[in-house]
Amino acid sequence: MTDRISSARLVLEDGAVFTGQAYACAESPVTGFGEVVFNTAMTGYQEALTDPSYLGQILVMTAPQVGNYGVNSEDVESTCPQVSGFVIREASRLDSNYRSESMLGDWLTTHGIPAITGIDTRAVVRRLRASGAMRGVITTDASRPVSDLLAAVRKSDSMSGRNLAAEACDSAGDGWSEGLGPLSTMNGKVGQFQGKPYRVVAIDCGAKRNIYRHLVDKGCEVIQLPWDATADAIRSAEPEGLFVSNGPGDPAAVEPLIETLREVAGEVPTFGICLGHQLLALALGASTWKLPFGHRGANQPVRNMETGRVEITSQNHGFCVDWTSLEALDCLVTHVHLNDRTVAGFKHLKKPIFAVQYHPEASPGPHDSAYLFEHFTAQMAEVRAQKQGSEAPSTAGA
Repeated sequence: MTDRISSARLVLEDGAVFTGQAYACAESPVTGFGEVVFNTAMTGYQEALTDPSYLGQILVMTAPQVGNYGVNSEDVESTCPQVSGFVIREASRLDSNYRSESMLGDWLTTHGIPAITGIDTRAVVRRLRASGAMRGVITTDASRPVSDLLAAVRKSDSMSGRNLAAEACDSAGDGWSEGLGPLSTMNGKVGQFQGKPYRVVAIDCGAKRNIYRHLVDKGCEVIQLPWDATADAIRSAEPEGLFVSNGPGDPAAVEPLIETLREVAGEVPTFGICLGHQLLALALGASTWKLPFGHRGANQPVRNMETGRVEITSQNHGFCVDWTSLEALDCLVTHVHLNDRTVAGFKHLKKPIFAVQYHPEASPGPHDSAYLFEHFTAQMAEVRAQKQGSEAPSTAGA
């Protein structure tokens, strides 16, 4: 990590000011505005920093020390860091891992991300838990008075009403062929799945790469379409399945996609994760609301209401689906967050639509929920068999 050391400040919209050291030590001052949120995971900082769902947010890690295993070019969920700023208690002085290609601070500096270390992150998190997620700013510009920073924070955009999927989307009709490992890459003609791949259109609202890897690993040919893809564009790809990705911002603000999903969701087996879960619910007629401080971390407990099994899940969201509005439709709540009894998953009772609020691809996090990708492919297999009729081999009892 560079020897340049300078001070940094975190200013919250309630007037709280935290002063520490600049972790990403650029030669010129850097400033970032965003909604300040916290993540309770003990590891996986690089995956979190590159998760497009954090676009427009300043991320606070509750782990006491961050950066000990450095960063590399493989453990990323998008092309670059997505956060507006980064807050940690203590920065590791070493990157003790054979896979490390760079120190975390140098990597953040390269990408122009303001970061602060040496502050009491417990105090920051307690404030967010008590008052809810709030707007803030990180700056290494010592010349700006607090009054000026606070005024700018209070004028900055709120997360509610923002369509950030439009900014997070990184697809334009391209495909994805990388699986979870070398032997799972469909492009290499080898993998766990044997047979004709299931053709899946994935609507990109800021998708994590590991979601696509799981789809490929389960036998899917993934075609990525942008968040504003039309119903005609989706149908012209002749998909056997439709996937709606995670992403940042207020789901109710992504109106064009909600209208598209209202038309096409359920024509083929349809699966949504995180923002995709919210968008599918809105398309069906349910409503969403903003959580006080959201669920972000790799240790979130969820009960599968159909099996009674408790899954430890990875989550990153600030909005959720209203339970009452969902049950007024032909939908069943299938998963419930055990910390606050919010909706964590649902399925439609008449159409092949299901979705979860958490991340079954869990990068980082536990793998308790990876079975959902198999459930998706099983739905597509059933539809394919029905179309093939008597020519399809029976899989009963398999």
